[in-house]
Amino acid sequence: MTGLLVRNEDGASSVEYGLVVTAIAALLTVIVLALGGVTLDMFSTSCTQIEGKAMTGAGC
Repeated sequence: MTGLLVRNEDGASSVEYGLVVTAIAALLTVIVLALGGVTLDMFSTSCTQIEGKAMTGAGC
């Protein structure tokens, strides 16, 4: 009779790992979106400076 009261919780840990992976993926997505604009501005500025120096022949 006691066998009827035992629960099988093998799938519970799989669901927990899935939730953790989903949370990490969401966090990484937010970080990439937040820093994307900053990174784009940084590359645009450096590209503009390189192009300006290349056209004038000025050194760094």
